[in-house]
Amino acid sequence: MAKQFPELTDRLSDFIAEQSMYFVATAARDGRVNVSPKGVDSLRVLSPTRVVWLNGTGSGNETAAHLLDTPRMTIMFCSFVREPLILRLYGDARAVHPDDADWDDLQSLFPPMLGARNIFVLDIDLVQTSCGYGVPLMELQGQRDLMDNWARKKGDDGIDVYQQQKNLLSIDGFPTGLPEHARS
Repeated sequence: MAKQFPELTDRLSDFIAEQSMYFVATAARDGRVNVSPKGVDSLRVLSPTRVVWLNGTGSGNETAAHLLDTPRMTIMFCSFVREPLILRLYGDARAVHPDDADWDDLQSLFPPMLGARNIFVLDIDLVQTSCGYGVPLMELQGQRDLMDNWARKKGDDGIDVYQQQKNLLSIDGFPTGLPEHARS
């Protein structure tokens, strides 16, 4: 039932554009495996072999830390409506941070996100589909506005302080690549 492709087809790119949620998995050589659900309008297909996604400030920064150790990433999409389908994108990824040269160009691909801290670029080396027969049918009620509300209340300075306190190291103590800012 599973099918493999060297790159995204137009049909699979269209499927990705229809999804309201996806999952990102990474792992360093040691420590915990991380799987994170992602929503909002945060992923773009740039080519049949490249996708990018915008990441907001959160309670951890595992993905960025893992990629500094091992660049492997898997992104998974599931159809919760109509025809069942699971789509996985495998490849090597890198994190782009606000101080990096390509940040502005990549960020311009997305609607503004308060507290955006990373953009991840995934170079796809394998695309795999599977049936999704076991995935439940669900109806989307909408995207949550909690992340924007939280970031708005914190403000730019508050987000910076939060990132310095919570996002410089992974839960396993690995650096995440976010720049440390000196506090006076």
